[in-house]
Amino acid sequence: MKVKTAKSLKKRKGLVPEIKNNMAGWLMLLPAVLCMYFFILRPMIVGAYLSFFDMKGYTPQEFIGLDNYRNVISNSAFPQTLLNTCKYVWWSVIIGFFLPIILSLMLNEMVHARASLRFLIYLPAVLPASAAALLWYFIYHPSSGGLLNMVLMHFGLDPYVWLQDGGKTILYIIISMTWAGAGSNVLYYYATLQGVNRELYEAAVIDGCGFFRRLKIITFPHISGIVLLFFVRQIIGVFSVMEQPMMMTDGGPNGASMTLGLQIYKYAFVYYKPQLAMALSCILFLILVVFTSFYYVLDKKVENMNG
Repeated sequence: MKVKTAKSLKKRKGLVPEIKNNMAGWLMLLPAVLCMYFFILRPMIVGAYLSFFDMKGYTPQEFIGLDNYRNVISNSAFPQTLLNTCKYVWWSVIIGFFLPIILSLMLNEMVHARASLRFLIYLPAVLPASAAALLWYFIYHPSSGGLLNMVLMHFGLDPYVWLQDGGKTILYIIISMTWAGAGSNVLYYYATLQGVNRELYEAAVIDGCGFFRRLKIITFPHISGIVLLFFVRQIIGVFSVMEQPMMMTDGGPNGASMTLGLQIYKYAFVYYKPQLAMALSCILFLILVVFTSFYYVLDKKVENMNG
């Protein structure tokens, strides 16, 4: 017992100087921790708690259990909104997922003007999401003054109602999102490709391997981890999209581009039903928790592979 007590005292004596030595680091982390608590963690906890109450304005009145969740799910617009959100994810995978990989492979193979092209590809990512959405709104504008309609009219074609075409609205929004967000992913993939040993490519060329053969046996095995990681991250990001449909279509036409994120905004600030907004936020949070958990599992596996 004396030995154990001595050991525990020794540990305590060693712990105090360690805390003092790291005090500067803890103080530097304190503002970030406080911001995370007050602006992220606390609103999430309070919102989840208030989602079980009937609200008058933003004041809780009485506990009503799961009634808010039933009202959200039983709303006739909820299935269509959930389907629209899945369509956003689908089109973002088809268009926005493969394009950065292709562009990064092009950059990796280029010899001349690589730096200039890298700058041009990343440039749209500098714009805020709302500014990019507003820019594309005028590009898609249905009048003769819209940029795309000006091109159509130049070739003798009639103007087209781009964002008012309910069957293709989501596709057009995803194209604008891909233009704005692909640049950062391209740089990630490009940095990974630059880390591949060039001697492997030289040996493959000597063995007579063509471009596509080199992709199969060298490139894809080395970038498969980060590609899978970014695939899940893209699903998480697009599933909670709000700014682009709000700025470009406001969820129209007839709810064809409405998303769960935009519906939460409308519940809170348009229909003044914060209890429904908080209930839908919790539903969206639970959906994203599944993808986020999968993301962290993959992230750990990728780290182990690289380590």
